[in-house]
Amino acid sequence: MTLVRSILFTVAFYLVTTVFLIAGLPALATRRSVVWLAQTWGRVTLRLLEAIVGLRVEFRGLEHRPAGAVLVAAKHQSALETLALVTVLDDFTYILKRELMWLPLFGWYLARSEMVAIDRSKGSRALALMNDEAAAAMADGRRLIIFPEGTRRAPGAAPAYKYGVVHMYDRLGVPCLPVALNTGMFWGRRRLTYRPGNAVIEFLPPIPPGLPRDTFFATLQERIETASDVLMREAGWTGAARDAVQAPQT
Repeated sequence: MTLVRSILFTVAFYLVTTVFLIAGLPALATRRSVVWLAQTWGRVTLRLLEAIVGLRVEFRGLEHRPAGAVLVAAKHQSALETLALVTVLDDFTYILKRELMWLPLFGWYLARSEMVAIDRSKGSRALALMNDEAAAAMADGRRLIIFPEGTRRAPGAAPAYKYGVVHMYDRLGVPCLPVALNTGMFWGRRRLTYRPGNAVIEFLPPIPPGLPRDTFFATLQERIETASDVLMREAGWTGAARDAVQAPQT
């Protein structure tokens, strides 16, 4: 039954996404319209997920979201948090690979919404350019979402945080909002199989700006990994506790 429900959701998801991409073309007139469209698409997708699969997304710690510009640093286990976070963060901006801008239709929306794109072909220069674009987004008071590990990690995998989040935190001078989750327990990284249950995305107390770099790096990892382990155990994970803090690697 899980497989059947997963197939039905996958078909419904791509049909709905196609409708949004085509019917939403007038939204390309303004960045705000595209952001609103993305939030609506995310909410519809979450409803489909609950109705078809029986997978509900619960948000905790919403009271920890600060007003104004903030750097949102989230654990990354699946595609689920990518679309779920936009439903509870107003005026969001993602940091993403520039290659995504080249996708037909979808890339148009990314470009119009002024996402911060990383051009990896520029090597070390890419980090400076990314920080410049991020600073411009902060000047507009946006919620800048970054996945500090850079890619999805399976539940229980050793942490793999990149030091780029530290450079960004240091440059931007805004609070950092850590986000823990257990979504990978229900929505896998490389398979289209979804489990029913209660996936949790939890906003943790913000880390204030101005901390020393290494202190921030250790604090961010410790908070996200410790809280994510708790949420995964809540969902049935039986792994042992891990060393959540890496040494800085510049």
